[in-house]
Amino acid sequence: APDMPVIDQAYSKLSNSITVEWRPVPGATNYMLTAEDGDSFIETIVKNSPGTVTGLKPATLYRITVRSINSGGKSQPSPSRKVKTVLAAPILSVRSLTCDSIAVSWKAVPMAAGFSVSLMRSDGLGRMLKQNTTNTSLIFTNLDPGTLYTIKAYAWNANGMPGDDFTYNQRTSPNAPVDVKVAFNSGALRAVVSWMPTEGALTYSVTVFSGLLKLRCNTSSASCVVPSLQCSSQYYVSVTAYNEAGSSEPTDAVSLKTVPCAPVNISIEEDEPAHLLVSWSSVSLGHYYVVFVKSDDGLEVHCNTSYTQCHFQSDCGFTYFISVFAYNEAGQSPLGDVFNYTTAPCCPSEFRAVFTSSDTVRVTWAPVRGADLYETRAAGGSGAVLCRDTATACTLSALRCSTPYNITVYSFSEARGSNTSCVPQHVATAPCSPEIKNISKEGLSVISVHWQPNNEEAMYVVTARGEAGFWHCTSTRNSCTLMDLPCGSAFSVSAIARSPAGQSLPSYSIPLETAPCCPNDLTLAQVTQSVTNISWSVGRGAQTYVTALESPKGQAKCHTLQTYCLLGCITCGTNYTVSLRAISETGLTSSCTYQGYSSSPCCPSGVKLYRLSNDGIRVFWRASDETINYKADLHGSKGNFSCTPSLGLSLCDITKIPCGDVYTVVVAPVTDKEPKLTFCPKKIYSVTCSGSSVGMVISRGKSNVKHI
Repeated sequence: APDMPVIDQAYSKLSNSITVEWRPVPGATNYMLTAEDGDSFIETIVKNSPGTVTGLKPATLYRITVRSINSGGKSQPSPSRKVKTVLAAPILSVRSLTCDSIAVSWKAVPMAAGFSVSLMRSDGLGRMLKQNTTNTSLIFTNLDPGTLYTIKAYAWNANGMPGDDFTYNQRTSPNAPVDVKVAFNSGALRAVVSWMPTEGALTYSVTVFSGLLKLRCNTSSASCVVPSLQCSSQYYVSVTAYNEAGSSEPTDAVSLKTVPCAPVNISIEEDEPAHLLVSWSSVSLGHYYVVFVKSDDGLEVHCNTSYTQCHFQSDCGFTYFISVFAYNEAGQSPLGDVFNYTTAPCCPSEFRAVFTSSDTVRVTWAPVRGADLYETRAAGGSGAVLCRDTATACTLSALRCSTPYNITVYSFSEARGSNTSCVPQHVATAPCSPEIKNISKEGLSVISVHWQPNNEEAMYVVTARGEAGFWHCTSTRNSCTLMDLPCGSAFSVSAIARSPAGQSLPSYSIPLETAPCCPNDLTLAQVTQSVTNISWSVGRGAQTYVTALESPKGQAKCHTLQTYCLLGCITCGTNYTVSLRAISETGLTSSCTYQGYSSSPCCPSGVKLYRLSNDGIRVFWRASDETINYKADLHGSKGNFSCTPSLGLSLCDITKIPCGDVYTVVVAPVTDKEPKLTFCPKKIYSVTCSGSSVGMVISRGKSNVKHI
């Protein structure tokens, strides 16, 4: 085993250890240090001197020995040394009371007679502060705010031996920020708070409060955004700086007024035509108001006022978009509700009323702005006529004739309704149709027309229309006379009324027929001694005719559809009056008179032939009237012969008659009329050439040819 070492010195610098120094022992590879306090011991193996025994109790007396060790074993313990460990270090509790002070406190340390505490900026700047005390706390003041300080403390015993020291780093709390500024964003209703950074501050807290409402914003920078502010509110803003030591005092509150809230209870009305009144409720913190009015054609106007209403000029048929903003030094209020107001549509212009009939008027007008529908109202008489349409034209029917009407065209819109300020137009309907009461004949071509007058200040026009043309008469009364109407014509008679308002519808037509015309030409031709043929030209309008020949001796009459007639039972040599009645299909009659007619003289009777000497023939007859001259005609194959006696004689002679021939003998009165009479009886005689006696045989037919 190696030799026993000898302790040179033993001392304690820390409260939990003792350091031992000795001279090296040849051949020793390790050393064992032993510390005993009577209750326990602690051993420590070290390589060489010096060596330290740790894990000891502070302020405790220990007996220290050293033994050398090698592979051969351990030496004997060295002579012991008594060493007392130093005092334990005080355990500090440190805090920054204010931004310029630090409070240090600790628990009492056993065996300590006093304490020494020193403080110095950790960055080495400035001087060190040191205080000795027998108390267990002290305060350092007049320090730099927000600065990191190093604090060192130890206790000493009655011999003045210092114990372990305790080191603690503590920062003072920061100073309150300065130059606080508040920038308000009116559009986003938020505030940006900024300040100058303060020494030693790690974070900042911005407090915004208004009454019971508090908003906070924490940041490590020198600005902070406070969102969600209320409009029309006054806030107070303060900033507090923070670090690990605590907080600064809050800054003096900075006043912040937010923008006013958007005005509410907005009402829009047309207080008078073409004027809009916009009103609203007063807004807290609102200093003045601006009303913007934009029409749907893009034109915008505004009104700036400190009151709660504004007047604007407006036009009909426009839609206005209205917004109201409140203002103060913070800016413009948020956008509130945008109201739209549509004014009543314009009254129609270019009004035109045209009567299509006496009871129907077509009204047209130019389209107007803002109108979705039009109503045309005609008020007059005892009621009103309505017409509604989206078109710019309307036909009002069933109007009362001869009546003044006030016609108004109203425009409607779905948004605003009707424009009730439209001015009516005064229109009078055309006169009422007259009613023909009676048509009377005043003469052959004169007709008087009577009607019921049913209009005031109207001119009545009566018209007779027919194939023959038009005839008119006018009157302001209840009748007029149609003159010179042609005979034999059919007319349709109607009446109209005229006034400055127009012309009525025609009345119902009354048929009118004039008496048929008398034939212009009438011819009488005697067919036989007792039969006369009467013919005439067509009488316009006549369907049948009645002709008559009248004399004291009698009457001959004929009713026919033709334009001629044979009248029998005519007495020869008689003067007749000639009459004709033209009768229409409806029975109208025109009595026509003509020049008198004389029938031809009567044919002689008893015609006989007597043979004379030297080839002569005497014709003898019995005259019906001695004042009439007669003529005898003989017609044969060998020649024609005639003789005319003097007035008053009833015989005449014809000489040189060839015998041996058959003659037709006619004795007829001689008249100045053409043609000559051909209806007297004819006798046929045969004149022979033998014999000398003269005889007479009267024959009445070709089958009874007699010879003389």
